[in-house]
Amino acid sequence: MEIAITIVQLICSIILILTVLFQSGSKQGLGAIDGISESFSKGKSKDIDGKLRVLTIIVGILFVITTVALNVISLSK
Repeated sequence: MEIAITIVQLICSIILILTVLFQSGSKQGLGAIDGISESFSKGKSKDIDGKLRVLTIIVGILFVITTVALNVISLSK
C-alpha cells in the first residue's frame, strides 16, 4: 500500500510542477507600474489558464492527502 501511495504522490508532484509551469504569469502588476495593460489576451488563453488553475488546485489537494497518508502509514509501523 505504501508503494502505491508513493507512486501516486510522485505522479502528483510531476503533474503539479508541469501545471504551474504551463500557467501564464500575471503581468498585471508590472503593467500597472508602466501604465501598460494587456487587454488583447482574452478568449482561449483564459480558458486554458482557468483549467490549469483548477487542475493545480485538485492535484495540490491530492498531493497533500497522499503526504498525510504516507505519514500516517509510517507512524503506524
